[in-house]
Amino acid sequence: MTIERHSAQQAAEQHHQCCVIDIRTAAEVKACHLPGSIHIPVNEITPERVRGALHDAGKTGQPVYLLCQSGKRADMAANTLNGQLDEPLIIIEGGVNALTETSATLVNGTKTAISLECQVRIAAGGLVVTGVLTGFFIHPAFFALSGFVGTGLMFAGITDTCAMGMLIARMPWNR
Repeated sequence: MTIERHSAQQAAEQHHQCCVIDIRTAAEVKACHLPGSIHIPVNEITPERVRGALHDAGKTGQPVYLLCQSGKRADMAANTLNGQLDEPLIIIEGGVNALTETSATLVNGTKTAISLECQVRIAAGGLVVTGVLTGFFIHPAFFALSGFVGTGLMFAGITDTCAMGMLIARMPWNR
């Protein structure tokens, strides 16, 4: 089965006639979400879980729209689900960021949640600073920590996958 892509405007117009699965972290969903969407974090998405959620919501047989913050995690989820569901998969291009610029009604919750992307930047920056400071004050071998984090960031940029992001998504505050 092919994976389709729809613009945020198309999704905003059609989301009442289909099933939207929000694959962001719980903290991101609490901050802002599309009413009626089903929340299944990307690190927990499986064909069985999606089938169960579709059945429970009475939306079996309807197109499944995958929604994340910007579209990257939706690609990951679509690859996981591709060919394993009877329903067509549709990625909402631009994710919630793009939906905010459409006629879609989004429910804004608490602003205390930090997006997964920001959490990754904070963690990576903290590790780099720690590596530099411990390299200067304790032992030069600690500079390797900063090099390791930099290499990980380059790998994430090249492959468009982020191991640190997947790890942080599993943390208790993101559930």
